[in-house]
Amino acid sequence: MKKHQLASLPQIEILLQDPGVEKYSAALGRPVVAEVARSVVDGIRRSVLKENSEVPPFSEVLERLLAECGVIGKDKLQKVINATGIIIHTNMGRAPILREVWREAEEINCSYSNLEFDLKTGKRGKRKGLIPLLVSRLVGSEDALIVNNNAAAVLLILQTFARDREVIVNRGEQVQIGGGFRIPEILQQSGAHLVEIGTTNISTREDYLSAFSDETAMILSVHRSNFAIRGFTDSPSVRELARIRPDKVLLCVDQGSGVIDEALPGEISVRTHLHDGADLVCFSGDKVLGGPQAGIIVGKRELIEKLESHPLMRVFRPGKAVYSLLEAGLVRRLNGGNSMVAETLALSMRELKSRGRKILQGIDRSKASIVESTLTSGGGSAPDESFPSLSVQINIGRKADTILRALRNADSPIIGIISGDRVQLNLATLQPEDIPRIRAELQTLLGG
Repeated sequence: MKKHQLASLPQIEILLQDPGVEKYSAALGRPVVAEVARSVVDGIRRSVLKENSEVPPFSEVLERLLAECGVIGKDKLQKVINATGIIIHTNMGRAPILREVWREAEEINCSYSNLEFDLKTGKRGKRKGLIPLLVSRLVGSEDALIVNNNAAAVLLILQTFARDREVIVNRGEQVQIGGGFRIPEILQQSGAHLVEIGTTNISTREDYLSAFSDETAMILSVHRSNFAIRGFTDSPSVRELARIRPDKVLLCVDQGSGVIDEALPGEISVRTHLHDGADLVCFSGDKVLGGPQAGIIVGKRELIEKLESHPLMRVFRPGKAVYSLLEAGLVRRLNGGNSMVAETLALSMRELKSRGRKILQGIDRSKASIVESTLTSGGGSAPDESFPSLSVQINIGRKADTILRALRNADSPIIGIISGDRVQLNLATLQPEDIPRIRAELQTLLGG
């Protein structure tokens, strides 16, 4: 009897021909969906044999398959709508790349390029292009080098100049940032020896002076990217450290956020660190700068050349996509373009209200309204600062978690926040083209 029942299970090929399943095949790959279909059918077969249950109808088998494909599909990279009020959101890919920059780099990535070919000599060239020149002009450095990310930049600097030697780090700067990146562990991995000075909140010139020895290779100054210390606190500036360090001791700054000329409270720009005496400064390309993920190292030419010749550069160097996108973005900045952070912070309340009214068009205002809120830069910049903003607040009597989940499960996932037990969608971090999609989802959720 069971064998007869099992014979009624649908064939995999029949399931794959369903229009709904075919959409997942196009999105996930037919072999992947076929494997999911086999898993669903095998699970039903085991259940029938073990529990003596009935074979479900074809529609139910299909429903289970579509549900499983939907779960897997959530892991695929896709566009989401950032309504959190965090401009550079690490979990959402940090800074979006401007479309004009993407179009500029498109032809290079969809064809052959001179990535490592010198058009002047006809021989093999170095994988740098114009980027060292462009970065140097932007921040005022002698030279520049690009690696995969800022963590790689820090490790490369330590490996090159401080292996088996001492590196002085303020206790208040021995930070951990997202993903478990810890400064003491990076020093250990590089082969450098950590020398701690000062306390969590106070460090002095004398602390640094007493730490210098014949084994000291470097002072490493680290940006507190995701926290701030307030109250009774003090530490020497980069300019002060440059004055007191011995000639043979390098002064390196992990600036992190990539602030160039943006007016962000508490942030010191890359250019300022170099002007104040830092030998090397490293920062991320995909934070305030608004480019692709990259680590950018700037500073003295002789030091950059040593970094470039280190064997690890072969491991850390980016590919043509990063170089082409970064190059196009840097040209735009040099021609007067603003960063996305600066443009977002410059949005007027009038513009934000206009966005909110467009979203709420046709929606009962008792169910959603425009409220005051705050905005943060994110991306490891100005961690203790917020700026005025506006949000659409959902006022229906459902649990906020339930509403957030419904918005995340939309065809265009919308990521909001909970404030005071209400879901809020910050209007400043939205992209203008997202407004019709948000309005449509809210109309479905709230009704007209």
